[in-house]
Amino acid sequence: MTNTFTYQPPTEPWLDILYQDKDIIVLNKPSGLLTNPGRGPALADSLFSRVKAEFALAQLVHRLDLSTSGVVVIALRRKAERELKRQFAERLVKKRYLAVVAGRLHTSSGSIDYPLAVDPEQPPRQKVCYQHGKAALTQYRVLQQLASSALVELSPVTGRSHQLRLHMLTLGHAILGDAFYAPPQILAAAPRLLLHAASLQLQHPYSTEPLEFSADTDFVSSSGQLKWPIENYLLPHRW
Repeated sequence: MTNTFTYQPPTEPWLDILYQDKDIIVLNKPSGLLTNPGRGPALADSLFSRVKAEFALAQLVHRLDLSTSGVVVIALRRKAERELKRQFAERLVKKRYLAVVAGRLHTSSGSIDYPLAVDPEQPPRQKVCYQHGKAALTQYRVLQQLASSALVELSPVTGRSHQLRLHMLTLGHAILGDAFYAPPQILAAAPRLLLHAASLQLQHPYSTEPLEFSADTDFVSSSGQLKWPIENYLLPHRW
């Protein structure tokens, strides 16, 4: 975020609840809403603070970036928090994202395994770093290839900060609307970051029942195709 950033979180709906029981609540976070509060009163509104106002014992177990939309699970009891954090730490939770990236991908699927570290000169940005970076692995699959952009499915094996954005950038295909890493033309190619946490698979923290939660997004239709003409946002350019 730059110095000119003004936080204006969406308020409708206040909470988009996908599932709820005594142990967990699962929500569809909109783009533009923090998962957890930032520093200072101007950044106090967040998905977690909204849940916490209704469920006093709620505990955060993972997060999505401000601009990323999609599925977030929040624990409603301490025991559920411990168990869900264990599942995330042991990489038992399966995550599936949808993104629209610039350019034509030469292979329809593959893996990206560049190690990532904080960029000390531009925090909170990350960078590829083979000396100090932590292992990061992303699997990708092209779902729809257009003339100069593509809808891709991204499955992160690890959960590093900005992993999907930086991995796709390093592959040569920045995510449209990415204010952190995309060049100006690709940033301006969409009205928001086109990255969405489409589904989350985990075990219920009490019953151990396998669960899968999915959330729709504004840029992909129920048939799995781009909902609005992405190409109209792209300026004439070849990546």
